[in-house]
Amino acid sequence: MSRVKRGSIGIIAIVLAASLCLSACSGEPLSTREKGTGVGAVLGAGTGAIIGAAVGHPGAGAAIGGAMGGLGGYAVGNQMQNQENQQAQTNSQIQQQQQEIERQRQELQQMKQNQETE
Repeated sequence: MSRVKRGSIGIIAIVLAASLCLSACSGEPLSTREKGTGVGAVLGAGTGAIIGAAVGHPGAGAAIGGAMGGLGGYAVGNQMQNQENQQAQTNSQIQQQQQEIERQRQELQQMKQNQETE
């Protein structure tokens, strides 16, 4: 088998493996962290395959690129996930404070009505 065919088979095998890994997570929506990892791995594998093809080893390039891209994607996705979690917590606190303000406003309104009737 020629180098090009072996390289193409290696790339196809890596893409299929990545597809299977991503489809295994289909039970629930992917988190931002998982999306980042997946996108990084796929982009890294593609870039690695292109670079690897230039030196005659597209399969190795795809594997190395996929691993490095996955790590980079995880780091970016993890940071984004942490920001989303912090934003959700802040929104929850704001909502609780708004509810408390509304409760106190109603209490003041009730006290004002009681004073007017006395």
